[in-house]
Amino acid sequence: MKYTTQIQIDKPIDTCFALIENIDHLKHWQSGLHSVEHISGTPRQVGAILQLNYLFDRQYLTLTETLTFKEKNKALHFNFDTKGIHNIQENYFEATDSNTTIWTCNNEFIPTSLSTRLMLLLIPRAFKKQTKKYLADFKNYAEQGISVKED
Repeated sequence: MKYTTQIQIDKPIDTCFALIENIDHLKHWQSGLHSVEHISGTPRQVGAILQLNYLFDRQYLTLTETLTFKEKNKALHFNFDTKGIHNIQENYFEATDSNTTIWTCNNEFIPTSLSTRLMLLLIPRAFKKQTKKYLADFKNYAEQGISVKED
């Protein structure tokens, strides 16, 4: 399954990129993020691997994130792996003026098990909805400092 999501953020591109690139800010716009563990490589450099641990409705989800491409203020690409699914995510950033950034997020979900293949066929909207939520939460955090982190 492939799809693209896009959002306009009323902040300069260097501000947006710095917030997205900084691991310490993830908890403020990725609801459910419980913890981040460094596995290997230099954080936020190509080849770096992190383990992202999420808690959704008392259910844990662990993703392995690998940074596959980075071009400052232009692009960040990741592979995310969890049981049954491989996600290729390409994030592109474009400044439309000195205070406006367009973030385009291309996702491809590749099932690696029968159950996730069926899930992708039956509820593709759930994946798209989650991506849109993360982009909207990032926008709120970048523009207004609104964090989704629960204390």
